[in-house]
Amino acid sequence: MYMKYFVDEHSIVRKIWGEADTVLFIFAGAAAEFALNKAVDWLYFTGKLPADPLDRLFSTVTYAHKILFATYDNANAAIDQITAIHKQVETSRGSQIPDWAYRDVLFMLIDYSIRSYELLKRKLTVEEKTEVYNVFYKVGMRMGLKDLPADYEGWITRRLGHLQQNLEFGALTHDLFKQYLKHLGYFRYWLMKNVQALVVPPVVKDLLHLKSTNGFSCVLSGYKSSGTLKINHFLRDALLPAAYRSKIRALNKLD
Repeated sequence: MYMKYFVDEHSIVRKIWGEADTVLFIFAGAAAEFALNKAVDWLYFTGKLPADPLDRLFSTVTYAHKILFATYDNANAAIDQITAIHKQVETSRGSQIPDWAYRDVLFMLIDYSIRSYELLKRKLTVEEKTEVYNVFYKVGMRMGLKDLPADYEGWITRRLGHLQQNLEFGALTHDLFKQYLKHLGYFRYWLMKNVQALVVPPVVKDLLHLKSTNGFSCVLSGYKSSGTLKINHFLRDALLPAAYRSKIRALNKLD
């Protein structure tokens, strides 16, 4: 029986999201930008983000991962569930999440998919980047998001605009990074910030005053040439606490 998947089995998107270390770099980038977003108060509303920011943000990434490897019908069902959860939060708060905030999350997943893969693996072609955009465009359309760019070239311009307009370093940014430190511990916090310094766009890097250290650059260089050393497993297991280890490995589809 022919099984229709939401994302083609040979798609570059599956290659990007099929390696756990790449997904974790996507997570790290999103964790940085989430903290700066002017709509981050919506993530604080339920109390789940400040109580356990790693779990809240990791769940966003794992939900995206689930959709990208699901059958067409199951992926649509998962997207519909996400939409319903957001509607419940809006009802509880008595107001609507801004349209631009929904787009920001989608744009983050697109951008960090491309940036993480290029940082860890190789440069993507324009056709491959377009494919990444088109897959997430389908997700956005299923969610009913408004005013999405029609193509990858349009997204590039809109993404730059969003970065300039929708980010700021505020009190919740400071609080969220305190929570990251609390839940990660000093070593993993150092590791996360080094990953962020390499993967985020310049405006995010500047707002957060991120700098990559020489020590981490050496680790990353070792990873890129580690056909046998398996440094990727070190990065995979080191970035998040041990409680996440099995969840991290479950993300890996290419081992």
